[in-house]
Amino acid sequence: MDMLENKSRTEISDLGEFGLIDHLTKNIKLHHAGTVKGVGDDAAVLDHSGHKTVLTTDLLTEGVHFDLSYTPLRHLGYKSVIVNLSDVYAMNAVPTQITVSFALSNRFSLDAIEELYSGMLLACEKYKVDLVGGDTTTSRHGLMISVTALGIAAPDEVVYRDGASEGDLLCVSGDLGAAYMGLQILEREKQVFLQNPDMQPDLVGKDYILERQLKPEARGDMVELLKALKVKPTSMIDVSDGLASEILHIATRSGLGCKLFEEKIPIDPMTYDTAREFNLDPTVCALSGGEDYELLFTIAQSDYDKVKNQPDISVIGHMTGKDEGRYLISKSGNVHALTAQGWDAFLKKQQK
Repeated sequence: MDMLENKSRTEISDLGEFGLIDHLTKNIKLHHAGTVKGVGDDAAVLDHSGHKTVLTTDLLTEGVHFDLSYTPLRHLGYKSVIVNLSDVYAMNAVPTQITVSFALSNRFSLDAIEELYSGMLLACEKYKVDLVGGDTTTSRHGLMISVTALGIAAPDEVVYRDGASEGDLLCVSGDLGAAYMGLQILEREKQVFLQNPDMQPDLVGKDYILERQLKPEARGDMVELLKALKVKPTSMIDVSDGLASEILHIATRSGLGCKLFEEKIPIDPMTYDTAREFNLDPTVCALSGGEDYELLFTIAQSDYDKVKNQPDISVIGHMTGKDEGRYLISKSGNVHALTAQGWDAFLKKQQK
């Protein structure tokens, strides 16, 4: 049943702003001793003595970042937290607290906002993060969500985008392009539904790529693995805008060039096959699709033996001198300039 058709729904106006906040936050559990005071006062009070604090924020807007016609509110709440935790992990830090704010129109009932908030709390519980504050307000243009995340790291553990050196190996966790192909499936089925509401969505066998789009995970496990392997990345970034864009960020910030090898880019078979179904090139999807939330990082060549047998880490290239340019080497050995939208030759192929 559509949530908007529920005749027994509870209106948010019945509670008021403060009643809504009390209702949503009454069951929050705290995980960190550093959270001196959470929700319930004018501001949260934190104590991160002896550590560096990292801070990041993201704003998600209905119609731009998400489509509620196929995105469950619980999943959306979960994802809105994950995208911020991913940025904290990309600094080689551990997320500790978040604040959550949202603006919503009167088309959302209390039940709907409870669903959204439950997804946020589920992410907090899984990643042991404390929700310590936020705000709610009215929107005349749909739903907007803003999450701010804090994290901590020892002073010598923080990793930036600008730390790569010539000769460093370029590595990535997991696989790429899956979230983008999940989005293509959802968009296709939305169009089918709009043309014929009686048609059931064809989602059989696509669970993995759908989950990568609707309910991604942040790679805190990768940060823990690298520490266990005694490998400190020289630079790191999360893959939110596509592999090519993120590599260029590291190269630009570090003042370097790079070589990326197409045959080394990790692509799940379901992603590959689905891309072919859509007449898309799987590599272009990995390069420019985005929302994978994997970690892209560089390591010293001397650390190669520590990571070479790790199934969830792929060495996909290396950093070069700035004057050597930024290139992708195709499976056939051709050299293409690396751009944030893929590379020209393949893009032209895509557009035919």
